[in-house]
Amino acid sequence: MTKLLQRDQQAWRDIRGLDTAEEIAQQPALWRELGASLQSRAADVAAFLGGCLHNPQQRVILTGAGSSCYVGEIVADELNAAWPAQVRAVATTSLLTHPELYLEQDAPTLLVSFARSGSSPESLAAVELVRELVADARFLNITCNAQGQLARQGDTDARTFNLLMPAASCDRGFAMTSSFTCMLLAALCTLGRGEWQERLAALAQAGDAALRDWAAPVAALAAKPVQRVVYLGSGPLEALAKESALKILELTGGRVLAMSNTALGFRHGPKSALNKESLVVVFRSSKALSHRYEEDLLQELRRDGVAGSVVTVGADADITVEAPALPDAWLAPLWLLMAQQYALHQSAVLGLAPDNPFADGTVNRVVQGVTIYRHDQF
Repeated sequence: MTKLLQRDQQAWRDIRGLDTAEEIAQQPALWRELGASLQSRAADVAAFLGGCLHNPQQRVILTGAGSSCYVGEIVADELNAAWPAQVRAVATTSLLTHPELYLEQDAPTLLVSFARSGSSPESLAAVELVRELVADARFLNITCNAQGQLARQGDTDARTFNLLMPAASCDRGFAMTSSFTCMLLAALCTLGRGEWQERLAALAQAGDAALRDWAAPVAALAAKPVQRVVYLGSGPLEALAKESALKILELTGGRVLAMSNTALGFRHGPKSALNKESLVVVFRSSKALSHRYEEDLLQELRRDGVAGSVVTVGADADITVEAPALPDAWLAPLWLLMAQQYALHQSAVLGLAPDNPFADGTVNRVVQGVTIYRHDQF
C-alpha cells in the first residue's frame, strides 16, 4: 500500500488522522490548481482593485484571526514594499477591541479578509465594523468556503470581491494546512507586483520534492520525546514561526508547549525557556544579512548545549530542498510543510486524533463562545 507521510492510509484512518495527512500532502497540487484559478480571474481582480495600490493614501488591512492572521503577517511587508499604498496586517481580534487605532472614516480602505470557513464571529464582525466606520471601504475576501457566511454576504455586495480558493483547501481536519498556504499564495499572486505564474509553478515543484524527501527525517524527528518546541524566523518568517508553533499546540492538544521568536529577539529572555527536552527549529532566511545573524545564534545554541536538539529548515539547512530563488514570504509555504508534518507526527506519537485533538470540545475548528459587542456602547 502506498505510504502517505510515512504511514499507509489505513493507519492514518485508524488514528483519525487521515484528513490532516491528506491535506498536508495535497498542497503542491492545490497550488497548481490555485494558479489556474487565479489566471482565469485575473482580469476581474484587476478591475476590482483598479489603481488603488498605486495610491499613497490607500490603506490595505490584511486581517484574520489565529492562523488566518499569520497569513497576513507573512505577506504584509512584502506587499507594502511593492506599492505606494499602505499595507499592514491587523488581526480581527485587534480591530474589534481597538478600532480607533486602525480605522479612519475618510481614509480609502481595502479590508482583505483571510478565512478558511468564513463563518467565525470575529471575521464577520470585522467586516461590519469597517463597513460602518469607514466611508470609502471595499472588501476582498480570500476564503476557502463558498458556503461560508463571509462569501455569501460578499456575493450580494458591489463593494466586495470574493476570491475563492480550491474547494479541497477548506480543510476537513482541525488544523489549517492547505487553507493557510493557498490563501497566502493567493495574496502574493493577486496583490503582489510582477509575474507570479513561474514563481508558483516552481514552488509547487519544490513542494513535491520536499514532501517526498522530508517525510522520513521529519517523522524520525517527531519520534524523539520533546516537551517544548521553539520556532525561530526573521522578517516574514517570524509569522511563519508563529504559525508553526500554533500547529504544535493545536495538534498536540497543548501537551507540547511551543513558542516563536526571531533569531535576534530570542536572546532577550525567551531563550530561558530552553532545557534538554527542547527542540529549536530555525527557518533560514534567503537574505544574506539575516542568514548571518541566524548563523551566530545557531553557533551559540550548539556551543552552550542548553537545548536538546537544534534543527534548521530552508536553503543550506539540515532540512532542505532545491528551492527557487524567491523572497522569504514566497518560500514560507514551502518551509511550512516541515512544521505541519512535524506537528502531525507529534500528535500521533502522543496517541491523539490529529483530525480533532480536542474531542472534549474545549477548542473548536470554527471558534465558538465569542460575544460581539458594539464599539459605541463603551
